[in-house]
Amino acid sequence: MGTPDFAVTSLQRLLGAGCEVVAVVTAPDRPSGRGLQLTPSPVKKAALAANLPVLQPERLRDPAFLDELASYKADLQVVVAFRMLPEVVWGMPTVGTLNLHGSLLPQYRGAAPINWAIINGETETGVTTFFIEKEIDTGQLLFSDREPIYPDDTAGSLHDRLMERGADLVLKTVRAIEAGDYTPTPQPESGDLKPAPKLSRDSTRIDWNQSVHTIRNFVRGLSPYPAAWTMINDRFFKVYAVSVANDSPFAADPGQAWTDEKKRILVRAADGWLSIDSLQAEGKRRMTAEEFLRGNRL
Repeated sequence: MGTPDFAVTSLQRLLGAGCEVVAVVTAPDRPSGRGLQLTPSPVKKAALAANLPVLQPERLRDPAFLDELASYKADLQVVVAFRMLPEVVWGMPTVGTLNLHGSLLPQYRGAAPINWAIINGETETGVTTFFIEKEIDTGQLLFSDREPIYPDDTAGSLHDRLMERGADLVLKTVRAIEAGDYTPTPQPESGDLKPAPKLSRDSTRIDWNQSVHTIRNFVRGLSPYPAAWTMINDRFFKVYAVSVANDSPFAADPGQAWTDEKKRILVRAADGWLSIDSLQAEGKRRMTAEEFLRGNRL
């Protein structure tokens, strides 16, 4: 069960290892592009390429879907980047339903673990497999694997590495379950547990009253998607990359911007200036600051 590219790699890893995947469940086709053509999910494309049956329920409690799902008599369900399942679905297989999560649980439970780990300045994260239970991301742990977060990582670069590491962990977990060589472990509930809530327009706006390093982590953690954003001269900009500026053009309050109208766009943070290195104005493509300034004035 999965929808985006992050889930495709796990599906392909299972198929490549000879696991018997009896069916794939993914999101319904959605309108996409200028013509709003109905477009299948990446997981559906991969499943059809492998000649696998594909189920695309609008409602996971739909009796027709539940009957079809039960007809496959799966021993195990594997969930990677799908949606919250009702108990009637996750409780169906005889062994259970395992989920791959993009963090070292119990840290960063929630919808955006990769983003929040970078935003919070972590130097390490990982992937975890666990059995799904009623409360989201709280089920018994199976296996985990660690992954460093490098100073120049973005959510995109970390996503791609965790996608590969996660696929390996899914296969390892399935093989261990098949062999009966696993010990589910309850998640610890004590300590400083950091959440990973769903990102919204409000939560992705840059706060220039923060330090340069906090803002840089924030931008990295949201790049390339959904992207941090700010307003400059009442214009909306997505910001994909910033760097700490070594000079101070003048005394300024946080949020004040300066440009040489040629190559540089600087914005004052709480403790220094940041250079906006990659941005996107509404209605335009993503550009470097120099590319933007060639045809636009601030």
